[in-house]
Amino acid sequence: MLTSIKTNSFEGNKGKELGMMYFRVAIILFGAQLLMGLIAAIQFIVPGFLFETFDFSVARMVHINALVVWMLYAMIGSVYFMLTDETEHEGVAIGLGKLAFWVLTAAVTVVVLVFIFVQVGSGTEASIWLINEGREYLEAPRWADIGIVVVVLIFYFNVFATYMKGKKTGIMTVMVANLMALAGLYLAGMFFTDNISMDQYWWWWVIHLWVEATWEVFVGTLAAYALIKIIGAKREVVEMWLWIEVLMLFGSGILGLGHHYFWIGTPEYWWEIGALFSALEPVPLIAMFVHVLYDWGKEQGIAKAQGQTGTVANNTPALSWIVTNAFGNFLGAGIWGFFHTLPQVNIYTHGSQFTAAHGHLAFFGAYATILIGMFYMGVQYAYGVERLKSTFKSKMAIFLITFGVVGMTVALTIAGYEQVLVERAELGAGWNAFFVAQNLPWYVQAQIWRTIMGVVTFIGFIYLVWDLLTIGKQAKEAQA
Repeated sequence: MLTSIKTNSFEGNKGKELGMMYFRVAIILFGAQLLMGLIAAIQFIVPGFLFETFDFSVARMVHINALVVWMLYAMIGSVYFMLTDETEHEGVAIGLGKLAFWVLTAAVTVVVLVFIFVQVGSGTEASIWLINEGREYLEAPRWADIGIVVVVLIFYFNVFATYMKGKKTGIMTVMVANLMALAGLYLAGMFFTDNISMDQYWWWWVIHLWVEATWEVFVGTLAAYALIKIIGAKREVVEMWLWIEVLMLFGSGILGLGHHYFWIGTPEYWWEIGALFSALEPVPLIAMFVHVLYDWGKEQGIAKAQGQTGTVANNTPALSWIVTNAFGNFLGAGIWGFFHTLPQVNIYTHGSQFTAAHGHLAFFGAYATILIGMFYMGVQYAYGVERLKSTFKSKMAIFLITFGVVGMTVALTIAGYEQVLVERAELGAGWNAFFVAQNLPWYVQAQIWRTIMGVVTFIGFIYLVWDLLTIGKQAKEAQA
């Protein structure tokens, strides 16, 4: 993946070439995210680890921001990758898109270095512009915010102009509409207000509606495209599923935003609205789950009836990750999200390790899985091979990463349960109760297991990178 993007099917295909450039950086940031997560996990168990050298607050901040940014890189890369296939057009202003890529990559590098080397200081107007805005998940300084908007506008222009000049499929129609929402929602997090409730109100527009509306639609479009390319699913069936999922995702996701409004001073009617529509959010995830498995089983059945043996998939590692996405999205975003979304429950679970458990499994199950699948599709096209088969490294990567993330989720759920039982219900959620709960053996043991499972995940990531670097060359040699 990281060796050559100028061979075979990439010759003359500037869109796919640009997509692979984004994939390269995404993989590097993915590794940085996991490394920072390991450091933060160790600091939960040994609070003095790297104290005043690389504090927990910085490790956590880089961990979360690297997560968001690598996924954005992979999403942008995926759109460029599928753009020329879906529109049957070579792409508009791809050179401008490459310039935006280098600007964004330089900006991300500077922001990360500032996060690491400028850890402590006063919060002033200058620090908001140059160091850190101090808003969780959106810590990037203001200059970087503006740069991100400019880059996303260039990206949107590339996609929209190509869409208007080329073929207009249902998949690209949904994608173009979704990208407008993705770009517009970021603006909601770029202005400042002294009122903390109002600030949180707009902040959640970015965090929730990005993740639980626009990003989920992203997943639906990528799954639809991948199923057509990998198993030859019929476009009419795939796009029918896609439209149904989009309607349900926006219907539940937008009003489901209210479950973040329970405790920030907004009117109490958000209790009912947020609870009801948050409870409906697993429904479109079930549809996505059925969508992937139905199309896979249908095409496999047709092939078997025609006397074909083996799998219909021409890229088994990519399909494996997409099927994992179908399970992981429903479990992580749906079930683990529902665990603590009702206000009667959330009053105890809010801000506990339940939230971290949901976050880990949801981001992995809903987004990381399908984006990794797109990486494998990139490798297949880059090396011009008709079939890409899973290797031992492919299987070890998907097993260890999935096992590790699920293990972390279970450990964090146990830690959250202990917090709810002892810190919140029994001791009344006071300041002393927080420290008592943190030092009990159930909580400590859960955090130890979280760290162990984090190491398992990182080993799986090493297998993943190793496989992406070698599987294309091996498949090409086997094909020759």
